[in-house]
Amino acid sequence: MVPSMMCLLVSHNNPNHTMSLLLIQLILSSSILSLTTSQISTCRTSCGDIPIKYPFGIDDGCGSPYYRHILACSSENKLELRTPSGRYPVRNLSYADPHVVVTDPFMWTCEDGEKFRPTRPFSLDTSTHFKLSPQNEYMFFNCSEDDVIIQPKPMFCEHFPEHCDSSCDSASYLCRHLPGCSFALPRSTCCSYYPKATESLRLMLKYCASYASVYWRNVGAPMPYDQVPEYGIRVDFDIPVTTRCLQCQDPLKGGGTCGFDTQNQSFMCLCKDGNSTTHCRDYDIARHSRRVHVIAGTVSAVSVAGVFGIGAAVWYLKKVRAKAPVTCGVQSNENRLF
Repeated sequence: MVPSMMCLLVSHNNPNHTMSLLLIQLILSSSILSLTTSQISTCRTSCGDIPIKYPFGIDDGCGSPYYRHILACSSENKLELRTPSGRYPVRNLSYADPHVVVTDPFMWTCEDGEKFRPTRPFSLDTSTHFKLSPQNEYMFFNCSEDDVIIQPKPMFCEHFPEHCDSSCDSASYLCRHLPGCSFALPRSTCCSYYPKATESLRLMLKYCASYASVYWRNVGAPMPYDQVPEYGIRVDFDIPVTTRCLQCQDPLKGGGTCGFDTQNQSFMCLCKDGNSTTHCRDYDIARHSRRVHVIAGTVSAVSVAGVFGIGAAVWYLKKVRAKAPVTCGVQSNENRLF
């Protein structure tokens, strides 16, 4: 500190002046040292025991924007699939053979027996990259024969091939061997049908008491025992592969997580210390460059608060000097500081 300013502080007996000067010093220091820090995104990698990988994300900005708000992790740490018809528990999620298996709480189960609960059709948003798997097979119970063609398919298709696709097979293997409860429906009718669209499923339920979905799960055994039927709805999905995402995930380039900007949905590589539009190593290089030039940037880009703080300090010092004479040091022109 210069001698004249030291004299100024010592010569004043009013503690309010001292406190004011300290406050001004704090304002100036905070104005110069304040730096903008980037917001870091963290993506959860699992929900319960189900791993969450690209293209999915349960945190906004993670994964592909094509699957934004599709998966949700409940407060009970259970993974759920969101569709226009509701939220469905996810039983399995495979990335090697891209598909999701969900259970519909409204569909018939073995425990229901002859008691058919009110149900609603499962549906998918056609704008997403999801589609019903051809490995699904749907069983419909107690359908109206006036509105639904219920016939044993092999024989019916031979005589009426033009109506084969729209008929519900009363002789299907699944209706004769209900998985887990072959004799659960002794007095009810059952037929099997694969709806080509969710609208077809909605129409079928309009004329049937209930339904159950069964998908054929691969177990890796020799054919013809390589698949077993299980209750559930299999939904297939696509994994959008982009060069930017592959570069972001590359361990040699920092091993980031593919994500997107929540404002404009543009690609973002989510890194441990911040985000990048390319890959994490590129972010590290840019951050190092910012650190090298931080002093020059601070000097050249003084904040508005700093400018006002300096102006306030000068004004206050002039005011104080005008009222109090200097008792040490030499001043001229009525003891002016400047």
